[in-house]
Amino acid sequence: MYRILMCAAASAFFISGQAIAQTPSPATPKVAIDDIMVPSSDPGVEIYVRNKRPPDMASFRPESTVLFVHGCCLPSEVTFDLKLDGMSWVDYIVTHGYDVYLMDVRGFGKSTRPKEMAEKPEANPPLFRGDVWLKDISSVVDFILKRRNIAHLDLVGWSAGAGYIAAYTTHNPDKVKRLVLYAPLWAVQTPLQSSSEFSAAYLTWRKDEYRQKRWLPGLSEDKKAMLTPPGWLDTFIEAAWSSDPMGAQMDPPILRVPAGTAPDFFEYWNVGKAYYDPAKITVPTLVIGAEWDNLTPPYMRQALFPLLSNAPGKRYVELGQGTHTIMIEKNRLQLFKAVQSFLDDVQ
Repeated sequence: MYRILMCAAASAFFISGQAIAQTPSPATPKVAIDDIMVPSSDPGVEIYVRNKRPPDMASFRPESTVLFVHGCCLPSEVTFDLKLDGMSWVDYIVTHGYDVYLMDVRGFGKSTRPKEMAEKPEANPPLFRGDVWLKDISSVVDFILKRRNIAHLDLVGWSAGAGYIAAYTTHNPDKVKRLVLYAPLWAVQTPLQSSSEFSAAYLTWRKDEYRQKRWLPGLSEDKKAMLTPPGWLDTFIEAAWSSDPMGAQMDPPILRVPAGTAPDFFEYWNVGKAYYDPAKITVPTLVIGAEWDNLTPPYMRQALFPLLSNAPGKRYVELGQGTHTIMIEKNRLQLFKAVQSFLDDVQ
């Protein structure tokens, strides 16, 4: 079962967080939902895919079909389809008439988890590196194109996922209509030191550890409180940890995260080596992120953008008052509207 520098070719914008944050949230939209398990190119491995679309959608077009790909640490449903104030990012795009898909790379969410994730993390090497991500992305793209009888679609990727969809696009330009790189990785200015945890098959996070160390890292407590409406962090954490049923049964509950993106990072981005060649991207591309992002800081996007020398209609957008996870923060509508504008306007 299947299962935004302004010029003629490129635009750049900086969007303040204040005005948009006061925009009332729309009513909960009505959507049609399919949860699908798509066979990967490897026997016995299935990729979880969720499809949401307007209930009355009867025809499907490349310019209104979107696939979301998550980052290194959270599945797509938690990242892109988490209902906050009655609406998720996916819901927002659906209300604009889009046929939206999201996927989990193997080892994440509802996709097949390998037997190594039931063993001690130190017993096996890191799972899964970029070649596996590219295989799974390819399987899902091909499934959607066949299902909808279309030639190409839009790709939206976050963080590490942005890098992998960019790499996929360099190899498959005929299958991609437009590309959205949200908080993309690029070469670091100060190399990081590796640690033993990055040599394990997977990482393990506790809820208290995430709250104390990983939620909005590097920000003051005042900024954290300003960006996080009451209850939103609790909703996010419960959804994230529930996405790992085995980890949720442990005492204390943990979230297990495949660690394969770490060796990719240390082999490429940490030593100034690009994982893909931006000049080979030949489709309209949006590079977008937030000013307080301490994980993929603005300098990364500013270095990447000029290298997209063959991307027509490229656009750079820097969002105010947000971090790496602005999609689940107070000013998330900045992100939603900027991406929607690109998808609607750039052909």
